[in-house]
Amino acid sequence: MGRVQDKVAVITGGAKGLGAAMCRLLAEEGARVAVADIDMDGARSVVSEIEATGGTAQAFELDVTDEAAWDRVTDEIQQALGGFDVLVNNAGIGLIGTVEDTTLEMWRRTMAVNLDSVFLGTRAAIRVMKPQQSGSIINISSIEGIIGEPVVAAYNASKGGVRIFTKSAALHCAHSGYGIRVNSVHPGFIATDMVTGAAGTLEDPEGFLQEITRRHPIGKLPEAIDVAYAVLYLASDESRHVVGAEMVVDGGYIAQ
Repeated sequence: MGRVQDKVAVITGGAKGLGAAMCRLLAEEGARVAVADIDMDGARSVVSEIEATGGTAQAFELDVTDEAAWDRVTDEIQQALGGFDVLVNNAGIGLIGTVEDTTLEMWRRTMAVNLDSVFLGTRAAIRVMKPQQSGSIINISSIEGIIGEPVVAAYNASKGGVRIFTKSAALHCAHSGYGIRVNSVHPGFIATDMVTGAAGTLEDPEGFLQEITRRHPIGKLPEAIDVAYAVLYLASDESRHVVGAEMVVDGGYIAQ
């Protein structure tokens, strides 16, 4: 316990799924958590769960694609919690579509939520963290940012962008002497609303989920808590020498 004691951690997309698991775990480990999401009902629900177990959390409304909203929320968090030490750029969407099926609207929406938001969040966090000469920025990419799948063209492109953008930002912060670490986490297929929702658009959702489970050497799909533990490590001082790295949490899926 206490691996991130008294750190202020901001998690985007914190109202459900992976983000909610991260919020709960970091709070359990002593962080004061800012649950940032466009879904305020969900964010408040997560805050209530955390407070019920003795943790500290506060909900902030944030459209991660809106540059002005980032400026506003950054100011609000600084005023309410005194700045922040950790930012997890977790918010994301997954739309099914091959290069032929994907519309320009689908493409742009995916890029806005999955990639533009990571840029905006990272830039905002650097502004906050640079004066304190410390901080950890954790960008949630995906195994789909490392390998390709034929039916998620826009998602592949967005998550690949997160992967290499993270390295660029990490090198910039390191060379500049800011004391800010930037790393990425790459979850595999996890039974969150995003994955099951995307599967639901296919002809045989259950068959799809069974097939991807079969492909995992470990024999089962990772759970949200498995990704949250990777985030906890990168948020803590235990990873003080980890810079520009990509941590894969996929049960061995892309190792084969």
